[in-house]
Amino acid sequence: MADLSTAFSGFSTDDVAAAKAFYADALGLDVTEENGMLSLHLDGHDVLVYPKGPAHTPATYTVLNFPVEDVPGTVAELRERGVPFERYEGTPVQTDDDYVFRGGGPLIAWFTDPAGNILSIIAAG
Repeated sequence: MADLSTAFSGFSTDDVAAAKAFYADALGLDVTEENGMLSLHLDGHDVLVYPKGPAHTPATYTVLNFPVEDVPGTVAELRERGVPFERYEGTPVQTDDDYVFRGGGPLIAWFTDPAGNILSIIAAG
């Protein structure tokens, strides 16, 4: 049987240049571009961000979760870099004034990339 154990995930964007700037500059990730696609080089694996142009539809679920030790601190740091976080009010995942969900389970805060894909900062461990 074929070895399928080296899979990787990916998601689309409507603007590769905007995605590259966001992931490299705002989030500080190691990003490379090849053949019009981006590779986000994360700890131990890569994620492909591929162009879909005007046919792109933002994911309605969280496509990347970034585990951190200090969720409120990381949110504050990213907000200083211009990353806007989502405010969910009157929902089961209502966030507080720090944009953090504290209603059970790990602390988590959500934000979007320039293409509208949902990302999160989540408590490690």
